[in-house]
Amino acid sequence: MGHLRKSKDNAVIFGVLGGLGEYFNIDPVLLRVIVVVATFVGVGATVPIYLILALILPEGSSSKRNPRRTSSDRSSSFSNRGPQPKQQRKEAEKVDEDDWSDF
Repeated sequence: MGHLRKSKDNAVIFGVLGGLGEYFNIDPVLLRVIVVVATFVGVGATVPIYLILALILPEGSSSKRNPRRTSSDRSSSFSNRGPQPKQQRKEAEKVDEDDWSDF
């Protein structure tokens, strides 16, 4: 078992529940449902504990080979390609207004 860390691969907000799921080999979706239900039921410690764990837990390393590309990466890669040819738009077909056979 590895060290308890925030997950970069399975993060929705901070990656705390994804990291807990990876550490304990539990589905993070189940943990998220439990935390949401506990929050709405009125267990007062869920949000503060989550925020404390988000501040304390170290960042995890990504297991993906290709990390997510940011919008600045995408815009620079598109600008380096040069002009793109414009695709021709297909003309709309004219239909007889009295033809309601499709309905």
